[in-house]
Amino acid sequence: MITKRIIPCLDVKDGRVVKGVNFAGLADVNDPVALGKFYSDNGADELVFYDITASAEGRRLFTDVLTRVASTIFIPLTVGGGINTLEDFDRVLKCGADKVSVNSGALRDPSLIGKAAKKYGDQCVVLSVDARRVDGQYHVFARGGREDTGRELLDWVRRGVDAGAGEIVLNSIDTDGVRQSFDLEMLDAVCQVAPVPVIASGGAGCIQDFITLFKTLPAVDAGLAASIFHFGQVAIPDLKRQLADAGINVRL
Repeated sequence: MITKRIIPCLDVKDGRVVKGVNFAGLADVNDPVALGKFYSDNGADELVFYDITASAEGRRLFTDVLTRVASTIFIPLTVGGGINTLEDFDRVLKCGADKVSVNSGALRDPSLIGKAAKKYGDQCVVLSVDARRVDGQYHVFARGGREDTGRELLDWVRRGVDAGAGEIVLNSIDTDGVRQSFDLEMLDAVCQVAPVPVIASGGAGCIQDFITLFKTLPAVDAGLAASIFHFGQVAIPDLKRQLADAGINVRL
């Protein structure tokens, strides 16, 4: 049985971890270096670092903060934000990232996925997708959820996997930060078309939401969350113990 992963997410803006609701109303949370080390020391399986305004502001990711985070943790690190070229991949990998997450950059230039997979391997390329419901369809959004691309979610996921993405992170804007459960309907649709690991992101509010996620959708490989971990509603060791008690395979 595949071990399910628990992944905290650091949304970083101006060198600080922030969190909002539905990708808006960002509030300051903590120092990313201190928070990353805390999660590494307290049972997180991986860590995700997003420079959430890099694409919208048309700049490169803040590598100084990233380097300090990478040097203090001992778990795999996925990094995203402002990834537009192979040079961007190279730069963040040299800062200590294990995997690189592409979103807006891949939407602008879909060939980036295949080029990166060929150079660094499929396992290094994570396709992060921000999606929400528009007129009864799942639309893909760019620039931190600010721009409706008009692309249909499942078509984009298929295209990304075919090009070489080794993992999909599905960020449901509809449930982001609301803490009323993961978007199971959207996740199920993605799992049915993606033969690679799928990470659920957006909406976790309590331990039961993770149990429900993995019980309802066994194809989901990992649960990613921010608010409930950052603000202390859920401690990762407690979450993993309850997942194990529910018969879900996790690393204790």
